[in-house]
Amino acid sequence: MQFAQRLDNVETSAIRELFKLLGKPGIISFAGGFPDSAMFDVEGIREASAEALAQDPGAALQYGATEGYNPLREQLAAFMVEKMKSTGAQVTPEGLIVTTGSQQALDLLGKTLVDPGAKVIVEAPTFLATIQCFRLYGAQVIGAPIDAQGVQVDKLEQLIAEHKPRFVYLIPTFGNPSGATLSLERRKRILELAVKTQTVVIEDDPYGDLYFGEAPPPSLLALTAQVPGSRDWLVHCGSLSKVLSPGLRVGWMVAPPELLAKATMCKQFSDAHTSTFAQATAAHYLKAGRMPGTLARVRTVYAERAQAMGQSLKKELGDAIEFTQPGGGLFFWARLTGAGGKLKDANELAKRAIEKGVAFVPGAPFFANNPDLAALRLSFATVGVDKIREGVERLGQAI
Repeated sequence: MQFAQRLDNVETSAIRELFKLLGKPGIISFAGGFPDSAMFDVEGIREASAEALAQDPGAALQYGATEGYNPLREQLAAFMVEKMKSTGAQVTPEGLIVTTGSQQALDLLGKTLVDPGAKVIVEAPTFLATIQCFRLYGAQVIGAPIDAQGVQVDKLEQLIAEHKPRFVYLIPTFGNPSGATLSLERRKRILELAVKTQTVVIEDDPYGDLYFGEAPPPSLLALTAQVPGSRDWLVHCGSLSKVLSPGLRVGWMVAPPELLAKATMCKQFSDAHTSTFAQATAAHYLKAGRMPGTLARVRTVYAERAQAMGQSLKKELGDAIEFTQPGGGLFFWARLTGAGGKLKDANELAKRAIEKGVAFVPGAPFFANNPDLAALRLSFATVGVDKIREGVERLGQAI
């Protein structure tokens, strides 16, 4: 009963009902949070899986180490070091474990760090499944306000002083749902704050490679090289789901050794290990050097779609909506202003929009507390430019 009550606290009828309606014929959906399957490098993945079976089929098809398939750990470490070369931060294969998607990493952190009644701080808004996960382990989840440059560090510092949280969870780059990117100055301040208050900071980074123009600031993990002592308080979660394939379910976690050991033990009880065949496939894909080309293609397509959505929102909704154009990721985060007497309740707009043949996700469930009823999330990732324009036009009719 207690489990069901916790789940009910975070599952909203609005979202449940919305997703029941998405199968209606003719619906243009901006509701999903996943990449476009047309962007998957099917040929590259096919070649990588064939290599996995050709070179060492016994290892690829057998049980494996809980920490992960070592050739993949080596490739992931090299992949991260290449991205962090501007700061000189290092990751070794032994310093990470492979997880079944970054979602499992969050679950393992919930198991290892959360006791019933423990306080954790997240962004307001943040990834809905994170709120669910931490609450299911009994956490009291507290939201820290954000703006276009990510979490407001002064207010975060006040919340840490007041609540002494077990950890702070952030999506610093192209956040879900906010699309916000934490500024370089704020990133360094957060690491300094982690050291000062001895507070664990979890960096979830599934979208950082999906930038449209200029690359975002270095990850918190990369910046630990510039903030003495901060590596001892940082956990970094990564994923291939948004940049290669969600179906492979390959993620990873970098953490201080003691915490990594505890998470590995919990993972052993959860699933023994992430699919060895999927790991071997991912390892061969990364080794083949196809990722840069894949990312370049994905960035180009998503950038075009994001531009089309921003232009269409301005054209069709005008001053009835406000938003910041995202510089990467998969999402627009917007607020209804109520200008001109137009609708300001996103839940009500979602119902009207379905009747017009377009869907989005109301923003209120993405808040751990004090929800913004005027907020909404729109994803452009899986819809072509023409359909984006048509869908936003329908949204304008609904409002």
